[in-house]
Amino acid sequence: MSASKQGGTNFVVIAALFANLGIALAKFVAAAITGSSAMLTEGFHSVVDSFNQLLLLYGQHRGRRPPDEAHPFGYGRELYFWSFVVAILIFGVGAGVSIYEGWVHILEPEPLHDPLVNYIVLGVSFALEGGSWFIAVREFAAANRGKGWWAAIRKSKDPAEFIVLFEDSAAIAGLIVAGIGVWASQMWGDPRIDGAASIVIGVILGIVAALLAREAKGLLIGEGADPAVVAKVRAIVAARPEITAVNHVRTIHTAPDSIFVAISADFRDQITMGEAETLIETIETELKAAEPMLSSIYIRPEKRENATTLPAGPPR
Repeated sequence: MSASKQGGTNFVVIAALFANLGIALAKFVAAAITGSSAMLTEGFHSVVDSFNQLLLLYGQHRGRRPPDEAHPFGYGRELYFWSFVVAILIFGVGAGVSIYEGWVHILEPEPLHDPLVNYIVLGVSFALEGGSWFIAVREFAAANRGKGWWAAIRKSKDPAEFIVLFEDSAAIAGLIVAGIGVWASQMWGDPRIDGAASIVIGVILGIVAALLAREAKGLLIGEGADPAVVAKVRAIVAARPEITAVNHVRTIHTAPDSIFVAISADFRDQITMGEAETLIETIETELKAAEPMLSSIYIRPEKRENATTLPAGPPR
């Protein structure tokens, strides 16, 4: 990952972290004063989001460690592991607590006290979350120019890019639901509506967690490079006159900005072993100059008729 891109991603995560810490405190104070279940749920939601941002920063830090004997391809995929943990936390803690608190509030309704405090806190929270969401959207759009939003998320190899965007979007939706719940409870004098709002917030978090878990799982298992990168690699190798055919190009992301590539190519029969070694070194140099994310390159001379192909897998 380039220094500018990494700095942008860190800025998004840190901005979301500080916003959520302040919002969580305000929500808990409001919940204690008014007895709002939806506000208490939103407080837990902000705490979970804050912890998630800390985990993403931790994952980024651990992932930057250099390769060693135990991990010759580096530790970049550790970020993918912590991203999956974030998705599980959103589902287990965020969604679970929200639904539980809402159900308890429906069974044992507690009248709201001084709902004006809730409206003030919700307004401030919406402004802070909106600011964090705007930063996340701006950075994500800048990093994925010319791509559709959903396609960019599906193709992104850096979970920190889209996790904060998902979290902030869910937070804004949760604030809107909480506000409606508080207003409806006050309007109709039925505190159970506030509890129902908490359950709706929990469902929103559960959906977001499922989407994040799906994306993080694919990265954790191992995803290939963008087809454009594969095509570039194939074209560079095929352009060499000493190569009669490129059998296959297989890639896997070992980190958001690091790709391992294995190439099988049919070399001309007249090439000696020494010439092949020099040719492989030359090709590796050309590939790394054309695509800096290629951190490890393996080129295997192999007759075309002996090359094996992989069946096409299902789309992620």
